[in-house]
Amino acid sequence: MRRVTTSKVTKPKGVRPTALKGGTSLDVGRRVLSIEARAVQALVQRLDGGFSEAVDLLYLCKGKVVVSGMGKSGLIGQKVAATMASTGTPSFFLHPADGLHGDLGMLARRDLLIAISNSGETQEILQLLPFMERMGIPIVAIVGRMGSTLAKNSTVALDVSVAEEACPMGLAPTASTTATLAMGDALAVALLEKRGFKKQDFAQFHPGGTLGRRLLVKVRDLMHKDQEIPQVQETALASEAILEMSAKKLGMTTVVERAGSLLGVITDGDLRRFVQQGGDFSKVSAGSLASRRPKLIGPDELAAKAVKMMERFAITTLVVADSAKRIVGVVHLHDLLKHGIV
Repeated sequence: MRRVTTSKVTKPKGVRPTALKGGTSLDVGRRVLSIEARAVQALVQRLDGGFSEAVDLLYLCKGKVVVSGMGKSGLIGQKVAATMASTGTPSFFLHPADGLHGDLGMLARRDLLIAISNSGETQEILQLLPFMERMGIPIVAIVGRMGSTLAKNSTVALDVSVAEEACPMGLAPTASTTATLAMGDALAVALLEKRGFKKQDFAQFHPGGTLGRRLLVKVRDLMHKDQEIPQVQETALASEAILEMSAKKLGMTTVVERAGSLLGVITDGDLRRFVQQGGDFSKVSAGSLASRRPKLIGPDELAAKAVKMMERFAITTLVVADSAKRIVGVVHLHDLLKHGIV
């Protein structure tokens, strides 16, 4: 195995940091963040009925929402499309150059196009307009110039113009792309609220994520059942209960009455307390050691609820019981940790 070591980075002797025109790196960083924050804040005051119209168009779209943009606008467009797709709106990104070379077949009459261009004059985007017109596809434009060709030929245009770019030369898209991303997020969030999108819906699109696991995985999916359930009769000796606990490796065992109904549980803590009190395992029954009011959870409860109960009562296991309080399983904190519920 390779051994990885870390060392402190030192400046070569005689080398001084290059002076920055805008001051220190810290000064430049603060200036950039301030410029971009102002750009986003300006959108708040500028937002008008056009935004509501855009959200309505998206909401009423019976097909797919297609997002398109070139260069940095395209990168922002990919994120906007991904956000909408994960919040209940069928959406994907179409590179305009690919669209012009055959991929326009992805669009249908019931679709909607979100076209992103800071200048509003991006040729690849403008060349899509005749096709959209023929197909009757509405266009929501996100532009930096409301007098541009794209803005004038869109169903609705959203103004994301900025007073200045954070780039000192005014060349690299910085504040403008931040403003565009913020507008895309505003559309997505307004749309999901209009749809009544809930956490459970979000989880459906993120089954592999932490939220998906917390909102979709149920206790029955993680519990130990059948022969894996530690169980002894109330009349069994405490020593038998210890053997059962050791065999099933859950740090506890259920104790049942003759009819098979749950009487209580014995945990590692119960055993320690019994020893501290000078008890003799050979002279006491499992029923005498059992805690008579164990915490129960139903098999169809969310696994996240099991976590909350364990945290509340400072325990590591729960007995899983059905509506008739019959034992159907046992869930352990380790199972919840392993599956990312915690």
